[in-house]
Amino acid sequence: MAQPVVHIQKLPDAGLAVAWAGQRTLTIDRSQQAGGADRGFRPGELLRLAVGACTYISLCREAAKRAIELRRVEIDVHVEWGGEPERIQEITCAVMVEAEASEADIRDLIRCADQSAEIVNSLRLGVAITTTDAQAVSNVP
Repeated sequence: MAQPVVHIQKLPDAGLAVAWAGQRTLTIDRSQQAGGADRGFRPGELLRLAVGACTYISLCREAAKRAIELRRVEIDVHVEWGGEPERIQEITCAVMVEAEASEADIRDLIRCADQSAEIVNSLRLGVAITTTDAQAVSNVP
């Protein structure tokens, strides 16, 4: 199923960029150590947010199927980096769910949500990422 395109555009006279999809926006920046102003999300944070958000949405979807009322959900996403060039070695999600259900049912809910989380499962299998339609616009006369 095709999803809406996400757009990213550098702001004039700033190292910041704005990203948008539909009516939703966020700011992207680099850390101060990397030359940015640290006023926006960094790519690694966005990846962790995507994994955590996908896990959360899957929990909500699976809970609705089972008529389980979620009282509280907390998800912490940690990434281990390494290698040369540096890349993600492991992503760990710590999930806590409080719900109107037995402990066994909640554990099953978490397991099923983990198995059905689209972004999480895409990352587990690996996915090809390509750069297409590259355009170079020179300002040099």
